[in-house]
Amino acid sequence: MPRCIIWDFDGVILDSLAVRDYGFREILRGFDSAHIEELIAYHQRNGGLSRFHKIAYFFDEILHQPISSDEVARYAARFSEIMRHELSNPKYLIHDSLEFIKQNHRAMRFFIASGSEHNELNFLCQNLGIAQYFHSIYGSPTPKTDLLAQILSQNSYEPRDCLLVGDSINDYEAARANAIAFYGYNNPSLRGFGAEYIESFRDFVLG
Repeated sequence: MPRCIIWDFDGVILDSLAVRDYGFREILRGFDSAHIEELIAYHQRNGGLSRFHKIAYFFDEILHQPISSDEVARYAARFSEIMRHELSNPKYLIHDSLEFIKQNHRAMRFFIASGSEHNELNFLCQNLGIAQYFHSIYGSPTPKTDLLAQILSQNSYEPRDCLLVGDSINDYEAARANAIAFYGYNNPSLRGFGAEYIESFRDFVLG
């Protein structure tokens, strides 16, 4: 039995991926649509990476234009405004995973480690009424690999004490970098990666 489960947020607890596609299209409105769709494809392949990284990628790797950290922060702030407005709706909660969280959060510690911006992530968890199920909630711009290391260090956990539930290859790579067991969820392309693929939490048994 693990001592803690670390949860990704987008695609695992909140069905927010399409809304985040919309957010990138909105903040980049006015740029060439083909370039925007190239970023959307990159974003969809790399769900665990932060918006700060993706905005910089858009300018550096797609447009081949320099962008300052202050400009990245301004785009990210606009993105966060859209997300706070759109994602506060409980209709986006994924009830399969959320019911498991509600039923088991007293048996062990639960954490969130997400590519979503830290303040926005905590705002959404409070507004959606789920913050009380988690010991701590961590977001970007700190990379997920570092967030996992921080959870281990601050709570005196060994890697074997924890597992990570995620829906992207970036989640798998962050777990592997910290020697934490990875359980894929809500993304069939992750079958074969990590310790187990969870089809549904209705059939998932710890221990």
